[in-house]
Amino acid sequence: MFLDLLCFPVTGPLNGLIWIGEKIEERANTEYDDTENLHKLLLSLQLAYDMGNISEEEFEIQEEELLLKIQALEEESVEN
Repeated sequence: MFLDLLCFPVTGPLNGLIWIGEKIEERANTEYDDTENLHKLLLSLQLAYDMGNISEEEFEIQEEELLLKIQALEEESVEN
């Protein structure tokens, strides 16, 4: 315990930087996963349309929603 207090001026800021780095990595992974999942949904939607499981109108509606979500995530990542 005494050693921890003695080393705090050095380890404190270092531990803070490590924590910040971990938080940035978590955020980047979450945003990447969200975008990747939306692209997978878009691909699934295209496949369902190609197989005739959904109408063209339904495809266009869902496609637009997914593209808007992807665009919003990309704009959010640019802002941050």
